[in-house]
Amino acid sequence: MENISAHESVQKMYKKLNADGITNTFDRFAAQGSRCGFCSDGVSCQLCSMGPCRISKKAEFGSCGINADGMAMRNFLHLNIMGTTAYTYHAKEVAMTLKATGKGQTPFTIKDEAKLRDFADKLGIKGDKGLLGTKESNINELAVKVGDAMLASIHGSSDETLNMVEIFAPESRKKVWRELGIMPGGPMEESMDMTTSSMTNIDGDYVSLAKKALRMSIATIYGSQVPLELGQDILFGTPSPHEHDVDLGIIDPEFVNVVANGHEPFIGAALIAAAHKPQNQQKAKDLGAKGLHIIGSIETGQELTQRFGKDDVFVGLTGNWLSIEAALATEGIDVFAMDMNCSPPALGGYQDKYNVTLVSVSKLVAMPGVDKQIIYKPEKVEAQAQELIDLAFENFKKRKAAGLVINDLPVQKTITGFSAEACLGALGGSLDPLLDVIKNGTIKGVVALVSCTTLKDSGQDVNTIKIARELIKRDIMVLSAGCGNAALQVAGLTTLEAKEGAGPGLTAVCELLNIPPVLSFGTCTDTGRIINLVTAIANALGVDPSQLPVAVTAPEYMEQKATIDGVFAVAYGLYTHVAPLAPVGGAPNLVKLLTQDVEGLTGGKLAVQTDMVEAADGIEAHILAKRKALGI
Repeated sequence: MENISAHESVQKMYKKLNADGITNTFDRFAAQGSRCGFCSDGVSCQLCSMGPCRISKKAEFGSCGINADGMAMRNFLHLNIMGTTAYTYHAKEVAMTLKATGKGQTPFTIKDEAKLRDFADKLGIKGDKGLLGTKESNINELAVKVGDAMLASIHGSSDETLNMVEIFAPESRKKVWRELGIMPGGPMEESMDMTTSSMTNIDGDYVSLAKKALRMSIATIYGSQVPLELGQDILFGTPSPHEHDVDLGIIDPEFVNVVANGHEPFIGAALIAAAHKPQNQQKAKDLGAKGLHIIGSIETGQELTQRFGKDDVFVGLTGNWLSIEAALATEGIDVFAMDMNCSPPALGGYQDKYNVTLVSVSKLVAMPGVDKQIIYKPEKVEAQAQELIDLAFENFKKRKAAGLVINDLPVQKTITGFSAEACLGALGGSLDPLLDVIKNGTIKGVVALVSCTTLKDSGQDVNTIKIARELIKRDIMVLSAGCGNAALQVAGLTTLEAKEGAGPGLTAVCELLNIPPVLSFGTCTDTGRIINLVTAIANALGVDPSQLPVAVTAPEYMEQKATIDGVFAVAYGLYTHVAPLAPVGGAPNLVKLLTQDVEGLTGGKLAVQTDMVEAADGIEAHILAKRKALGI
């Protein structure tokens, strides 16, 4: 069953899905058969009424005159634009929530005041005495001002340099980006420029389009990802290491279960608060349940598990997006609340089949057969969370009447919450211990695994787990984020016991610092958080990030947010392994640019490899070369 999933729980639930004859991603993927070679290579286009066009030896140009390299890069840029706008939408939601919280309009509070003050100081925002002259009013006013500053940066002119880049990017990188002419403005205006550039008959030069993608990636990380994670830390607390539970076994059918799914923590955080109210727990028991549980799914679950400890209400994370259908098939979920990202559009039929209520909690999310929508608004979130819980109570009655289903699925322990601050804390407040073990070769280097999960080259999470195991046994520490993080959590690689699969040097570091060999950083938005840590390491060593013995791997990249992350890693100067190949294979000059020539410009490049042992070989060779160049 490895062609289905690396996880026993998903394999078991897949058998049920298949036997029930209900649509699922695994069967739909297989049913598609061989893919179109022109589309896979990025040399087909449907932008204008003269198309569809495709590039071949018989037709070297599209009807408009664009060649293979221009067409493939233009198509690739379209993917990147969607990734940018998705991250930016999330950042906007954070800013609006921060403002509403500062105005006292949400049930949330400012959990990390020090981070708020630090962020405000970096933005040049000074606190007032407050309306009432109190510390609390001053903090709340700062929250409103920081939220406004975030929104202003998002919409910053593309003719001016984004302030967040000036604040957070290392000086050596800014110098490179200025020389290349890719210092960006705000992500929304950059997205507008790029969308317009990639229309028919506007920009057909693959080099120009590639530079624009690099520029937009910088705007995305510093204009959206970094501030949104800072904002979420301010609101819900900066992550610190703690133990949690993952995998489908956390779904106990004898409880009323509400699952928060997607990429944003707002509804989930409000659900956790509401579920702790004694009256809600009593109502669940009055209905014959053991109580009320809140469960995290995919990136929303990651955001929550990073910041909220496991207790008798919030019980953990099910898995990544390819685990969603399997989770619903357990017949143990009462409400599945879907925010802005990663809810497969064919879930409607699961409602009656598996006695679950699906609810969209974002204006972005809709699917056939799902008519319940409670659109997240910061000012209404407390009431919205209660509405979702009330729907769960009603659903439990139906589920209980049908007979509670016991699946006997596994539960896996994980240690999560390794923010940059948490890493510093584990190191005693200084980067020196980490720098020392890198310098003396106890560990060779660090790899950021930021990935989705896909069925393109293997079953769910198979390649992600393979490459992580390859890296840690070679004494290379892994920082994990995104759906790939859930893969490694469910596989047991984010536990202290996982050091048994690490090399002797990394094992010694794990024992010294009492950490796993794979550090769970959280979600795909935590790319920005990881970049800030890498920046701190580079600054501490007095080198450019491109000189560090570090790399990035995306062994199962799938969707548009992943592409913009990968492009930024190249812009930042990092060796970036990706699999599968992005849809550019039919454009030889573009492939050469992305995998070879760009290294002379930014110091980074893409390395495409679907064999995970060979991919690890390439990463290790790169790290060793960087060590040699640094003389360590």
